[in-house]
Amino acid sequence: MERWDVVVVGGGPAGAAAALAVVRTGARVLVLDRADFPRDKVCGDAVAPEAFDVLAGLGVDVAPLTEGYPPVPRLSLRSPGGATVERATQRPAYVIPREVLDARLLGVAVSADAEFRRQLVRRVEPRADGVVVDGSLEARVLVGADGAESVVRRALGLGAHAPGRLAVAIRGYAPTTEDGALRLVTTAQRWPAYAWSFPIGDGRANVGYGELVSGGATRAQLVEGLRRLLPDAEPDALRAHRLPLSTGRRRQPDGRVLLAGDAAGLINPLTGEGIFYAVLSGALAGRAAAHGAGAGAELRSSLDRRLGAHLRSTSTASQLSRWPRLMDAAFRAAAADQQVFDDVVDLGLADGRLTARTLAAAVRRLR
Repeated sequence: MERWDVVVVGGGPAGAAAALAVVRTGARVLVLDRADFPRDKVCGDAVAPEAFDVLAGLGVDVAPLTEGYPPVPRLSLRSPGGATVERATQRPAYVIPREVLDARLLGVAVSADAEFRRQLVRRVEPRADGVVVDGSLEARVLVGADGAESVVRRALGLGAHAPGRLAVAIRGYAPTTEDGALRLVTTAQRWPAYAWSFPIGDGRANVGYGELVSGGATRAQLVEGLRRLLPDAEPDALRAHRLPLSTGRRRQPDGRVLLAGDAAGLINPLTGEGIFYAVLSGALAGRAAAHGAGAGAELRSSLDRRLGAHLRSTSTASQLSRWPRLMDAAFRAAAADQQVFDDVVDLGLADGRLTARTLAAAVRRLR
């Protein structure tokens, strides 16, 4: 049987970040993915600057990752009731198609001495002294970074995501003349739901629409929602994907099998953002792998230290956001106060918290 220090299942941002973190410990790491790279991945493609901060901490030169894709310095928001705000963000985001970003990031990991192999993983068997993959590979620790439909997650016996904590979205690419702002458009119809338009910088925008699975939306309803909220968008072939939303609850068990990114249910319930979470949780999983049988407990602890307060804030905010009038008030407060706007952005795109200033400002606007 072929033996490795660490096997990572999934070569996306979470898996690549995990591999980079493992390499920095001096251990041998093998990355497995069902696809060759480059390959498309249905996503909004917007990358918060905090994700690049994590990669820089792993020794990655981030400039080649963003080459050819200009920074997007502004964010435009429209509330369910029509309140609008557009402001400059503290730091710009980037919109990089996942076909490009994932291939570049995995290439960095391979250049750093991770090994990549195309393999569809079908069976994961945790054992006391290691983890067996498909009966032919054995790892001291395994990292599951294999997305929302994670085989690794199922092997741990973790239940499926409840419909109320699972979103579904469609995405395509459309011509655009707007390059300066990320756009999020929410709606009171079929709330909570929103559409987005994120300019890539090459004359196209990533456009999409999503809502909770519990709403029972069909593909036709998702397409209708996109056309209603972004009537000028003319996207190419639309593809759908599911997003397991974070609830702030711990999902990482003890032992030698670790979860990162979508496999761990790490998707911001307010915005659907997942790349920052993927990179951060992947990096933490790669570091935790050095603890062997104690890796699961170490990752759970490090995730709680790094994201615990933030995840509790997003869970609370997502519950509060069920009232469209409160969202209207929060957006009006953000339009009136740059600090409130910055707090909202940090909460939705990075690791910010629900601040007293933002809550108080929203309550004043509600009154």
